[in-house]
Amino acid sequence: MSKEYFDKARKLLTELESYEIGSAEELEKFRVLYLGSKNTIKNLMVLIKDIDPDQKKEFGLLVNDIKQKAKDRFEREKAGLSSSEEKLDVGDLTRPGEPVELGARHPISIVRKQIIEVFTRIGFTVSEGPEIEDDWHNFGALNIPDDHPARDMQDTFFLEKDPDIVLRTHTSSVQVRVMEMMPPPIRTISPGRVYRNETISARAHCFFHQVEGLFIDKDVSFADLKQTLYYFATEMFGTETKIRLRPSYFPFTEPSGEMDISCLICKGKGCSVCKHSGWVEILGCGMVDPQVLKNCKIDDTKYSGYAFGMGIDRITMLKYRINDIRLFSENDVRFLKQFTALDVS
Repeated sequence: MSKEYFDKARKLLTELESYEIGSAEELEKFRVLYLGSKNTIKNLMVLIKDIDPDQKKEFGLLVNDIKQKAKDRFEREKAGLSSSEEKLDVGDLTRPGEPVELGARHPISIVRKQIIEVFTRIGFTVSEGPEIEDDWHNFGALNIPDDHPARDMQDTFFLEKDPDIVLRTHTSSVQVRVMEMMPPPIRTISPGRVYRNETISARAHCFFHQVEGLFIDKDVSFADLKQTLYYFATEMFGTETKIRLRPSYFPFTEPSGEMDISCLICKGKGCSVCKHSGWVEILGCGMVDPQVLKNCKIDDTKYSGYAFGMGIDRITMLKYRINDIRLFSENDVRFLKQFTALDVS
């Protein structure tokens, strides 16, 4: 009879060790079967009273060994399942993969890159400077003293007073830094973000983007400026584009002008975009004022130059027929996706 009980115990041990556990549900079944309140090992404990006296100790040790092995395997399998769940949660492998959407450059960045490419082809370098500027580089060196009415042309964000520290209102401040640091000849463009305290609307924003150009050398004339701008217009908007220059005023250029291009939408016939004039203004320009050259320690008797500045946002709106400047900063994915095909770089 004792041999039969020993065989039953060894059979239970074999079943325990070969029990398949591959999930949390199977682990719970194992726990209930071998470690629960009504587990099968308890049935062996009941048999001890019928074992021969000289074999009771051996049988008791065997039952305790089975119980301990059940506990050890339970803990081992539990740790293994927890580890595998943390390291590898592959989910449903039969589900189709989710596509990874590719992004694209912002339309402002696309047009900025195109403008830079046009000017670098004719020898212009790219210069950058700080967006937080002092009064001298933003105003003073550009022939705009403290009491000059031209300061009223730009509503400025002041960060500090005495001395004045501002968010730059134009990238002309970069041109001043270039003239201070390097001798002529100078041929550079300065793209960047600028800030003005303006009411936000469909046509104006408190921050926008500019590209300003500067060329200083001996015997530079207004004809050089006109030809450069004509080249830019035809490269940027097409060979059929026409330009015209109108007299204007800027404190840092003399003479000064504003350049219009023939309307891209109506081809000069007249529409609501060009206010039925056939022309759209895109930039300001002029010959660098001799006083600005003096402020930057450049000999104005030997050197002359021209400068121009344009809004990247405005050109982007014209090029892609966008009617609200606020769309550029609202991060609406539906709007931005329209320019994915245009980003060919």
